[in-house]
Amino acid sequence: MTVTLLYIEDDHEIGSVVSADLSERGYSVRWLRSGEGATEEASPCQLAILDVMLPGLDGFTVGQRLKRAYPKLPILMLSARTSIDDKLQGLEFADDYLTKPFHPDELAARIEVLLRRNGASVQDSLTLKHLVIYEGDNRVINAQTQEEVMLTGKQFQIFSYLLRHLGQIMTKEQIYEAVWRETYLEGDKTLMVHIRYLREKLELDPGNPVIIETVRGIGYRVRA
Repeated sequence: MTVTLLYIEDDHEIGSVVSADLSERGYSVRWLRSGEGATEEASPCQLAILDVMLPGLDGFTVGQRLKRAYPKLPILMLSARTSIDDKLQGLEFADDYLTKPFHPDELAARIEVLLRRNGASVQDSLTLKHLVIYEGDNRVINAQTQEEVMLTGKQFQIFSYLLRHLGQIMTKEQIYEAVWRETYLEGDKTLMVHIRYLREKLELDPGNPVIIETVRGIGYRVRA
């Protein structure tokens, strides 16, 4: 099961770093720059991460609305405010409060604690052909040999993206821009090279792939 997080942060630099890090850890991240539309976006999510200082409605107000709409949704507040009054205000409805600056590992650990407490965890595994995938800790095991398949960070990001869209044909542009967070330029061979190396590691017969399928003229997909 892929865990979906709602992440609300208006600072582009912080938001880019945090959302990229969480995506690399196997989460599907819905990043909003304000609280507008948060209630609708939260519908498929297992946890919400809110910055306090947001344009328009502040994080406290957004969080209270989310808690009313989804009483069982865990909420983690992020803030540079360190006063006890601010923390107490946040913890009136939120499940945890983390002050900025914070280390990505601490954020990930707190998320995992809240998810386990609420019966959802990114540590769940997915079995695909001869592979067992643990998205939460970026591990792929070959069930036939019981050996770990060693993937680079980018290789795992590509594979995770395709897994999050299992059975769907994803274009080269969609995959490239989701993983590299840059505009795809027609003719760029970077993704193709990474897919080739991925197949060499994942497929039993890389010349006849059954996990990552090429859809000629469009892109790639992982079949369920």
